[in-house]
Amino acid sequence: MDHGENPIAHSIDINTPSIARMYDWYLGGTDNFPSDRRACRALLNIAPCTRALVRNNRLFLERVVRVLARDYGVRQFLDFGSGLPVRNNVHQVAQSVDRGSRVVYIDNDPIVLAHGRTLLDENDETVIVRAKMTDIEGTLDHPDVTGLIDRDAPVAALFASGLHRIPDPPGPQSVIQKVAGRLASGSFLVFCHLVSDSAAVRQAATDFMLRTTGHNWGRVREKSDVDAYVSGMKLLAPGLVEVSAWRPDSPVTPQQHTRRWQEYGGVVCLP
Repeated sequence: MDHGENPIAHSIDINTPSIARMYDWYLGGTDNFPSDRRACRALLNIAPCTRALVRNNRLFLERVVRVLARDYGVRQFLDFGSGLPVRNNVHQVAQSVDRGSRVVYIDNDPIVLAHGRTLLDENDETVIVRAKMTDIEGTLDHPDVTGLIDRDAPVAALFASGLHRIPDPPGPQSVIQKVAGRLASGSFLVFCHLVSDSAAVRQAATDFMLRTTGHNWGRVREKSDVDAYVSGMKLLAPGLVEVSAWRPDSPVTPQQHTRRWQEYGGVVCLP
């Protein structure tokens, strides 16, 4: 665990909603404040399916980590924009397959760091690093990362519900390319992105989140945008899909939330 600068000393703004705390509320967590809860309820007025969407996103992350650890032998994970700890964290899922699996959590939210350092400090194979999601070079060269992750071995870089938080520029494609260029052969890039076929939903949700989070947000995009980010890259089956359809544990029933907006993503295998 990162024992450097104490994040609790940093000011935590409880009046401006935090993406991590909003996500926590949608998952039924308690690490949130009234401003976060008000923002979550207001967003439900724009897209009533948002709670189900967040839960599907979390289940997707758990399935991907389990599949990569169990079926592809991945033992190293970088969780960008990791958010607040939940019941089944990445290291718990990965280490249920192999106790030696190593996980780095990456986030820049002070409350995430404070809780993460308290709740994720379970063993020497897990660390949390303070960094921006877009600072790929700084993250991969961080001493806590280089001390835990073998850069010559495959790594799974996780961007679960984070790319839509990146504005243009630099844009998600820049981040994807930087990560792909720094990881070892045989690594994986896991991602999903909020998309909508409705221009009205894209605009309303984007405007709301920009205004609510103090512009700590990117935008809701179209599927074609996300397709372009990984054009020419090898995707694990079933490719890019609404995330509840990515190797589901049980038969998938079409979800009503896909009519408004959805988490769209998949897994890239790097050559």
